[in-house]
Amino acid sequence: MWLRRLELSDVRSYDHAALDLLQGVTVLVGPNAQGKTNLLEAIYRAASGGSHRVAGDGPLVRAGTDLGVIRCEMVSDEGRRRTLELEVGTGRRTRTRVDGQDVRRAADASGVLRAVMFAPEDLAIVRGDPSERRRFLDDLLAQRRPAFAAARSEYDRALRQRNQLLKQVRASSGEGRAAAAATLQEWTEQLVRHGAQITAARIAAVHTLAGPVDRSYRDLADRPEPVGLTYRSSAGQLGAVAGQGEGHDPVPDLAPIVAALRAAFDERQGDEVARAQTLVGPHRDDLDLTIGDLPARGYSSQGEAWSLALALKLATSQLLSEVGDRPIVILDDVFAELDETRRARLATACDGFDQTLVSAAVEADVPLAGPRVDVRIEAGRTRLVPRRTDPSVEGAA
Repeated sequence: MWLRRLELSDVRSYDHAALDLLQGVTVLVGPNAQGKTNLLEAIYRAASGGSHRVAGDGPLVRAGTDLGVIRCEMVSDEGRRRTLELEVGTGRRTRTRVDGQDVRRAADASGVLRAVMFAPEDLAIVRGDPSERRRFLDDLLAQRRPAFAAARSEYDRALRQRNQLLKQVRASSGEGRAAAAATLQEWTEQLVRHGAQITAARIAAVHTLAGPVDRSYRDLADRPEPVGLTYRSSAGQLGAVAGQGEGHDPVPDLAPIVAALRAAFDERQGDEVARAQTLVGPHRDDLDLTIGDLPARGYSSQGEAWSLALALKLATSQLLSEVGDRPIVILDDVFAELDETRRARLATACDGFDQTLVSAAVEADVPLAGPRVDVRIEAGRTRLVPRRTDPSVEGAA
């Protein structure tokens, strides 16, 4: 896939900018806090359905305005030209157009633009809370399988309802408590159904990622220690429900996952009522990452953690390429955090991508050939200034 043009209106620090891009590498160069990440964030928001920095779309809108527009023009692997336009606002639903037509659900725009982004915040996948690793898996699955996002949305809705009912059960007594408990069981069944689908998809993703992540880590870090990925379910050990190794189907059978979830809910029901929150399900699961025999979260060095986080994203690019268009790769201020050897190895990996967008505060940190675009603030406005006629930049923010 090739992102050939990006237009921004009232997005973050940009009041208006238009950037034409070529295939291969493009490097955005400028001091920190000039707007490089804002531009890359807009691309990733259009591709993935969410920002890598904030939970909602409100902060993406330029201060003092109510509506921001992100417009992308792409060329698919088959040569088809497509457009994707988002109108993001504060306190309003995002409006999405695909090829000029409004779409009702965000899932309908999934896959139109495909992107894998690595930013300094992604170090949290290795060193942060379990929620960071769950989000990593879910972002991958939402782009690889658009139906996954719908299943996750249904699960979240059922989870909110069940937590409300747990509060009612704890606070009530007699017939009221019995009625709330009966309704609670209905929502438990919904959590089991949707949760089993999410868990199965995540386990399959982990099994498919394991080999590419291990290879990418060894290539980047030039270290002999193997990398391990293990899905840890709040319902018990479920990794064995999916085959591993050559000749095995990585997609697990739903039946044992459903059974495990039901058994775990039965076992934890008393604790859930006492704490008024759901303690079982994919929202409580984790992805265990190991380097050699040690957990990466607590024992990895800075270089090891960066290499592993990068390996996870590079493997994501490979998995997305297996289904649908090959994604563009976005590297936000990554090379500055790597030593010379790892920079050279990452540059070699970039040779295999159709399009790579890189940001850097110091141009010398990036050992990649390709057009440069200077990003700087002049008179309070963010400007994009190309150093050659192609790609061209129209307007300024």
